[in-house]
Amino acid sequence: MLPAFRIINKLRCLLFSLLYSRFFGSFGKNSSVLAPAGIEGIGRIHISDNVYISNGTLLAAMPYTDADICELRIGRHTNIGRNNHIYATSSICIEPHVLTANNVYISDNTHGYENIDVAIKDQPIQQRKQVVIGAGAWLGQNVCVLGASVGKGSVIGANSVVLHDVPDYCVAVGTPARVIRRYNTHAGKWVHADHQDNQAAEK
Repeated sequence: MLPAFRIINKLRCLLFSLLYSRFFGSFGKNSSVLAPAGIEGIGRIHISDNVYISNGTLLAAMPYTDADICELRIGRHTNIGRNNHIYATSSICIEPHVLTANNVYISDNTHGYENIDVAIKDQPIQQRKQVVIGAGAWLGQNVCVLGASVGKGSVIGANSVVLHDVPDYCVAVGTPARVIRRYNTHAGKWVHADHQDNQAAEK
């Protein structure tokens, strides 16, 4: 017999799907959104099949930078942890089978701060690069991804801030995140990263 809290969560997800799924750009089969903190630009958000989004998460796709496109896409079999904040002003694509821990922040934009005579909250939002979180990637607790992409099968360690693209099959940690391990396809094993790995990512 399922514990009471699991039954309640299932009922919450079912109620959300019945009430709101038709308003999304698309909403896949067997997908669940549990008690979101907010959803902005719901018609620009696309959720594939078998996606689970835990409670307290904010999903947004708002065209504040007048980019040519504005969309948030979450691929099939992806699990989003509690209290994630995913905010697109152009394009964020989370590919299939991605796992995020709690309190993850993913954004393709940032606030301007250059004019010291104007409060930062009153300065324009600046568009950064479009974001892709590659298939099978894992973002640890409290990770921030700001206008950069994470390669497929890569791991971002807890509390890291990703400012530059992380290649496929790498482990990156720190602020800013730097690659410390990568998968060597010729050797068929994980190896320590070298200086060139990070130089390439920062270009």
